[in-house]
Amino acid sequence: MTATSEMMKMDGFDHCIIGTAMRFGMSDSLCYDYEKVVETNIKRGMTRREAEDWFGYNMLGAWVGETTPVFVMLREKK
Repeated sequence: MTATSEMMKMDGFDHCIIGTAMRFGMSDSLCYDYEKVVETNIKRGMTRREAEDWFGYNMLGAWVGETTPVFVMLREKK
């Protein structure tokens, strides 16, 4: 992860950014689409299980301060 205008950015996942998350009393953070992140790791050679495990440990579990990225699971359209 790298800092972008004070917000942490995951290298190689720009296409997964869906916006900026605002939280009371905290700095803004980049917001990533969970499914796009997992699909990107699958395209890089991981199985779905490996991609989800990698995400959970290395991305979701990587607290780097108030500007740590946030992740959203978008609802399916009905």
